[in-house]
Amino acid sequence: MAQQKEIKALIHLIDDPDEQIFNQIREKILSIGNEVIPLLEEAWENQNLGVLYQSRIEDIIHKIQFDAVYHNLYQWANSGSQDLLEGALIINRYQYPDLDEEDIKNKISAIRQDVWIELNNSLTAFEVIRVVNYILFDLHGFTGNKKNYHSPQNSYLSTVLESKKGNPLSLAILYCIISQQLEIPIYGVNLPSHFVLAYKDNNNVLDFLDTDQEDNGVLFYVNPFSRGTIFNRTEIEQFLDQLKLEPKSNFFEPCSNIEIVKRILANLVYSYEKLGYPEKVNELKELKSALEP
Repeated sequence: MAQQKEIKALIHLIDDPDEQIFNQIREKILSIGNEVIPLLEEAWENQNLGVLYQSRIEDIIHKIQFDAVYHNLYQWANSGSQDLLEGALIINRYQYPDLDEEDIKNKISAIRQDVWIELNNSLTAFEVIRVVNYILFDLHGFTGNKKNYHSPQNSYLSTVLESKKGNPLSLAILYCIISQQLEIPIYGVNLPSHFVLAYKDNNNVLDFLDTDQEDNGVLFYVNPFSRGTIFNRTEIEQFLDQLKLEPKSNFFEPCSNIEIVKRILANLVYSYEKLGYPEKVNELKELKSALEP
């Protein structure tokens, strides 16, 4: 890190009335990165130089934190995006940069432990889902937030774990993370206007069933927003028919973690558009570009 004395001198000049000089100072501070944030926060608290000084510090801190989120999201996407929890946490940092991620992981670990205790090798796939449903929705009390369905808080994992309420996507992500950590073959399905889960037929159960229905390697589907209701392909087809949409193959198949995180961002864009926060909308659209090839 650059010498603290030099950085503090730069920070002291943030209130320069000359916009060009301020922009040069801003760029120098931004180039230092996350390490400068404690000094900026200290200056914000201790200096009494007026609203302009404080607002400029807030802008610089936000820009540093936003750039870090963008970089982390880009790195996650380009390193395989295997860890869905990490992808969700990166988005969480956009709104909550000081997030206690260990606390989130511990809460998820506690739920996973409760599910694990109830599992055994003799359970069928349907029985496994009943166990997960009981632990998640009955024991821990998670539920769909129907009253404030479009609230942006429904998209941040930290607030979902705290409030026990979420939208179809956030509840599905939590369900998916816990299941996959327990090697239960549950994956997200990116339906239009909804988000559900697919239980993959990893044990080739469908080979023994007398059915002509196309299965895409999916044994059945799960709707976490409806307390883990189990349903089949026909019901997805009926849902798409109500929306007057063609039943494309990707509406029945597991999607990638990148598609799930894109969906989080799309939900947040919609939420903040409704609330009238154009700056957040533009930033979230920029974050989405970090996920593009």
